[in-house]
This record gives sequence, C-alpha cells and structure tokens, in this order.
Amino acid sequence: MSKTGAGKQPRSQKISKKDQILALYLSGMTEIEDLALITGSRASYVGSILQEAGLMTGYFDLYTSSAHPMNVYSKFFAGKLGFKDEESARESIELIDRLHNQFEFAGDRAGQHHALMMALVMFDRARWTGKGREADIFRRWLIGQLENADLSREETDETDESEASETSARA
Repeated sequence: MSKTGAGKQPRSQKISKKDQILALYLSGMTEIEDLALITGSRASYVGSILQEAGLMTGYFDLYTSSAHPMNVYSKFFAGKLGFKDEESARESIELIDRLHNQFEFAGDRAGQHHALMMALVMFDRARWTGKGREADIFRRWLIGQLENADLSREETDETDESEASETSARA
C-alpha cells in the first residue's frame, strides 16, 4: 500500500446541525421543539436556521434578529439598538424611552409594551454576554418604568379593551 492513502476508505463527513435541521424540516418534521430535541439544539437556534433559510416566518425569541419584524412597531427599533459599550446602551435607552413616551402620549399601549419588551431583550442580551454595566443601563430604565406604572384602572374605549381581553382569555 502506498503512503498517499490510496486504498483507504474515505471518512464520512459529519453532518452539521444546521443541515440536519433543514433536512428534517424538508422531510415533513416541522415542529421546532421536535427538531431541537432530535438534533440536540436549542429551539431558538432551530427557529433562526429555518427563518434564515426562508422556510419559516413568524418565529420570535430573545435571539431573533431585528431584520425579521415582529409587528408594526419593530421598524422603529430595527438596527438602532445596541450594547457594545455603555454609550451605545445609553443611546439605545434614550431611543426606547423617547418611543415609549410617544406611544404613551398617543395612548398606544401595544407600542408601549413593545418598547418595554425591547428594553428587556437588550438587558438579557447584554447580561448573558457578560456586559454587566451595559445590562444595568437597561435594567435601571425597566425598574423605573415598573415603579412608576399607574396601576389604577383607567376608563378606556370598552370595545378595544373587551375584545382584547376576550381574545387573550381564549388563548
């Protein structure tokens, strides 16, 4: 036998998790939880792989890119938030705060909720990547919002509120 390896069987290449996820999805297994379990992946990873491949829309979690809009409010935040350093975290909170206040002025509770949610996402992303000082900027703003939340029941347009309550009660 020669030293060049002629006559040896080629090694089988290990299939990547990404390729496994895509193959399983295309074969008809479409539940994110099942794909995650079978491939030993996190559901967030499976969701992002399927969205990037254009096989799924409407999946959102902590790690979903802002390039995939969640709702009509996403466009106000897309590509504008960061936590690279304390300055970018402060700039992000300034934007979140400004938009939250605009939504409050307009009586847009869904917009306010989205702003709060974006602050929480940025807090979690920062803290879970070891950016404690940057995370604290988002945390302090969130605490301030929660401490100042008006918990008294306001009179509102009953049709909007009752429809929303009925819909969420059925969910």
